[in-house]
Amino acid sequence: MFSHFVRTIQLALKSLMLHKLRSALTMLGIVFGVFSVIAMLAIGEGASAQAQQRVLELGATNIIAVSVKPAESRGNAGQQQRVLRYGLLRSDYDLLENTIPTVVNAIPVREIRGEARYLHRTIDARLVGCTADYRHVNRLEMARGQFISEQHQREMANVCVLAHETAQALFPYEDPLSHAVQLKGRFYTVIGIIRHRTASAAIGGSLSGQDYNKDVYIPIRTFQVRLGDLDIRVVPGARVYEQIELNQVTLQIGDGEDVIPTAHVVRETLSLTHGSQQDYSVVVPLELLKQADQIRQIFNVVLGSIATISLIVGGIGIMNIMLATVTERTREIGIRRALGARQRNITQQFLTETIVLAGTGGVIGILLGLTTPLGFQVLQLIVKNFVLGAGEQTSDMAKMFEEMQPQIALWSLPLAFGISVGIGIIFGLYPARAAARLDPIEALRHE
Repeated sequence: MFSHFVRTIQLALKSLMLHKLRSALTMLGIVFGVFSVIAMLAIGEGASAQAQQRVLELGATNIIAVSVKPAESRGNAGQQQRVLRYGLLRSDYDLLENTIPTVVNAIPVREIRGEARYLHRTIDARLVGCTADYRHVNRLEMARGQFISEQHQREMANVCVLAHETAQALFPYEDPLSHAVQLKGRFYTVIGIIRHRTASAAIGGSLSGQDYNKDVYIPIRTFQVRLGDLDIRVVPGARVYEQIELNQVTLQIGDGEDVIPTAHVVRETLSLTHGSQQDYSVVVPLELLKQADQIRQIFNVVLGSIATISLIVGGIGIMNIMLATVTERTREIGIRRALGARQRNITQQFLTETIVLAGTGGVIGILLGLTTPLGFQVLQLIVKNFVLGAGEQTSDMAKMFEEMQPQIALWSLPLAFGISVGIGIIFGLYPARAAARLDPIEALRHE
């Protein structure tokens, strides 16, 4: 039985090698079909992993409440002369921290845009009032010095911590530690420097992207006393007065299973204190993570279906060539039938040739598919250097493309190969049956 199978494979290879160019061109449809399945699924997996990583950076057991400027006040901000009060309150922070038992920690944040100055050097920075836990939640690593401590909070100390680019802009030559930086007319002693951190992307429509490298961190109690809640900004034609107590409150939940139920409680609590004013948003990274996983599955199905179409096209090419082969080998079929070969032997022979053709194309397609990450890196370099231009300001979409890293889905390799062999069987069955059903007498007469 095994020797018969080996003999059938040998005959199939011999028949295909008689027309090397035709067999190779026919195989290309399967090769590119398998390659496209693996490559598109790898790109989809890479994009999904990138999105999930951004969500995980927010903390899978965190719930983030964010102040949002009411929609009705956005369009005519330049004409407003009154003080616009909106956003989270310190009473909201106390209520969420003290009344929800599943909350193990709450981190308040207050931030404004402002100029940081040292001597004649200035930089437009984000001034952030925060607590000691802010560094751990946002994965900030110290380069030198220390971060804000609880003692600084109690003493309402005039100290600050500089982010990487802020420190480089203000102190290109000196050591920033122990020097005083001017913020909003007051001086703050530098006690620490943060390492460079990759900027976070925007999540949905509620949480904007953040560049942590241009920040200045001060104790939040110092922020409240020295800078206050009123933010005055100059816009074309007018000044805008906004009063915000807290920009963000991050709630850390002890158990991952309590995150979703706690999020419902947080939303209900804030809805009671804020009424109909839509001046806050609650972001739950765990919910976003589940949504991202669902989108990944849909994305894989769509991309896989599109790539499978090219395999079907390759299968049609195989059927076309095999039908032509049957016509060319009609006399051979008649001789084999006259020598005692049965219909199933003829069917088996032609079907084996089709499977060998599709299987070989599948193996080559898999090998090409494994080069997808390397090929994508080359494409990124070409786009960056020749399309966008080196050093050119890029859009968010271009940045996402530059950061994307395809990930080969191991399950896609046997899947793509199995589909290629299945396509070979399906589209090779009809030509094989057509060859087996030829009348032996008519086949022998064929010239």
